Amino acid sequence: QVQLVESGGGLVQPGGSLRLSCAASGRIFRINNMGWYRQAPGKQRELVAGITRGGTTNYTDFVKGRFTISRDNAKNTVLLQMNSLKPEDTAVYYCNMNVYNFDVARNYWGQGTQVTVSS
Repeated sequence: QVQLVESGGGLVQPGGSLRLSCAASGRIFRINNMGWYRQAPGKQRELVAGITRGGTTNYTDFVKGRFTISRDNAKNTVLLQMNSLKPEDTAVYYCNMNVYNFDVARNYWGQGTQVTVSS
């Protein structure tokens, strides 16, 4: 079994910054793609940013230039640095990892962390 634990959410004023972290533990041989998603009240979960094992990144348009995704393969960790935050960034943020555990690759989700951008 694999567990993803997130941290770093909270309340921040518009224009502020937050750093989210997600660490995986358990039966892990290799982690392929990692990503961050978010879900605002009344909306569907949407992709924010993704990163391959080799470090190639992709971002949705609404966060380009403001958010940065990175990973530490040795620590099975993915980070999301969020700068210039806007009220519309308010949502629950979830990390996602595609984990290969000697048998099969599966997608796992973190428990979610609340990010609130408000003055």
